This record gives sequence, structure tokens and C-alpha cells, in this order.
Amino acid sequence: MDKLKIGISIGDINGIGLEVILKTLAHEKIFDICTPIVYGSSKIVSYHKNIVEGEFDFHNTRGADQINEHKINVVNCWQENVNITLGKPTGLGGKYAFKSLEYATIDLKSGLIDALVTAPINKQAMKMADFPFPGHTEYLTKELGAEESLMFMINDDLRIGLVTNHVPVKDVAEKVTKELIHRKLQIMHDSLRIDFGIDRPTIAVLALNPHAGDNGVIGDEEERIIRPAIIELKKKGLLVLGPYPADGFFGSAQHRKFDGILAMYHDQGLIPFKALSFGEGVNFTAGLAGVRTSPDHGTAYDIAGSDEADPSSFRKALFTAMDIAKNRKLYADMHVNVLVKKGVMENQEDEVIKED
Repeated sequence: MDKLKIGISIGDINGIGLEVILKTLAHEKIFDICTPIVYGSSKIVSYHKNIVEGEFDFHNTRGADQINEHKINVVNCWQENVNITLGKPTGLGGKYAFKSLEYATIDLKSGLIDALVTAPINKQAMKMADFPFPGHTEYLTKELGAEESLMFMINDDLRIGLVTNHVPVKDVAEKVTKELIHRKLQIMHDSLRIDFGIDRPTIAVLALNPHAGDNGVIGDEEERIIRPAIIELKKKGLLVLGPYPADGFFGSAQHRKFDGILAMYHDQGLIPFKALSFGEGVNFTAGLAGVRTSPDHGTAYDIAGSDEADPSSFRKALFTAMDIAKNRKLYADMHVNVLVKKGVMENQEDEVIKED
């Protein structure tokens, strides 16, 4: 397989995005395994380069079709000077985070890059810049033409997906439907098979209510919505179990027995995920035609510009993006080979029939 081209959107220019990007790309061996393509501005990158210790070799370009495989490629998405206000959400920070993401997404859709790793954005800054989506996940779902996607938090053998993403807690119950759970579980099952190479994945589904509703005493969503969705997928041959009360499920370490876990809402899934793997986790958007990952942290305005940011999660996001892109290629090649063999056998059978 050829060396992968990995696109990187720089996120909020006032946060730690470019710091963790540069620290990740500082290792010279990185160019042995991928060609990094950073979407932003050479001026912005140079500003942040002065914050980070180390030597960096850049190749400035106007597009991902004109890259140097042995350098950090910087696609200049804009030429104007931009005021950087480290540690604060600003409309300019949101504007240029959006512009970086937009350019990178175009190249992901066109196949110029094999995967996209997104540095953190700030929701307040994005709102100030009139970004009409709750976050990366929703934007990329629309731009890549998917009807549905799955916010999938992953770290080694711990993989937690969400039914609802950035939704206020007061609105969660009305958003949780049997059809939505069904779609999210199907995406998770397919992703575990294709993106992670698990042939027959086992999936746990968490309950919405405390104690899984206590037979309807604390809520009826488990019996009315969640369990019927699980039963339907079991009939299709999927190994799906639950609903499990979330506290006991993680408290008794049952999460170790499953390949994937589906949580009903953001904090139900991300609190245990970050407690168990903070700094090593990756946010992956499953169900899209393109591969997108992100670190499991935010813009960290409080330490922006201090050279204190830990690049571990971003580095893992980069490696995970490469692994998934390779797995998808292997899966596609394997199925092409199966179809070719099937076609050859059918042609041979036709020849035998003709001879008879």
C-alpha cells in the first residue's frame, strides 16, 4: 500500500491545536508512515512554531495535489494576516477554523487525502463565526452525504458510541427513538467489522434511566424503545445485548467483555470513557464515506501558548486514522477478490454447461 496522505485541519487558532499538531509531526519517522497535509496558513503555523521547541521542515503549497512526501505540507487556505488572541474564543478564531475544515473536507471528498484528523474547535467561537452546526461530526455528516453517522470514542479495546451527540440533557429522552437506536447500532456493527477488523462484534446497549427503568418505575423508555430495537437487530443476527444500567455496567467492569458500547447521551458515554482513557482516546466519526478522527480534548485555552499541551491524544488520532484507512482498503480489496473469484467460478460453470 502507498504511503497515506493524512489531512489535518488546524482547529481554533487561539487554542492548543497547532501545538499538538506540531509536536506530533516533529518526529522525523512520521514521514516514513504518512504524508501530513496541514490546512491553514503558513503565517499561522509559523506563529505557533515559535511556541513549540524543535525543528520543522515545511513545504508551502496551494493544494494537496502539489505536496512533498518528506516534509510537513501546509496548504494555504487564506493569505490575509490574522490576529491571534491566545486563550480566548473569538469570531476570527471560529472563522479560520471553519475555513481550514472546509478546505480539508473538499479534499477528503475528492480523494486527494486518505483521511482527515481535526484539531479541536470551540463551540462559542464557531457560533460567533456563524458556523451552522453543533460540531465537526454534524458538519462532516452533511458534507460527506451520509444520512446518519456515529460519534464513536475509541481507545484500544474500549469503544463507546452515542445515540445523541451535543443535545441538552432535558431534550435527550424525546430524541431517543427505536429507529435512531437501530441505525446507530447498525453503523457501530458495520464499523467494528470494516474499520476495526472484528468479524462478529459483540455490542452492549446502555439504558437511558437509572436502574434501566426498574421495570417502568423510573421510566418506560427501556421497555418501550430500547429493548425492541435490540430485539430487532438480534433477529438480523447481530450480537447486541442490554439495556444495561450504566453505573453498574462500568462499575463491575462489564465494558471489558464487549467490542462496542452504545450510550444514550453525551455524558453517559464520555464520562466513563475519559475517566478510563483521558489523553489516549480518539473521537472517530463512524458511518462516513471518508475517515475522520480527532483528539478527545478541547481547545484548552487555559494553557494555550505555554508549550504545556500533551500531544498523546492527537498522535493517537493520527495513527488511528491511518489504521482505519488501511483496514477499509483491505476490506474493499478482500471483497473485490471474493467477487472476482465468484465470477471466475460462475464462468467456469457456464463453460462446463456449454460443453455438456
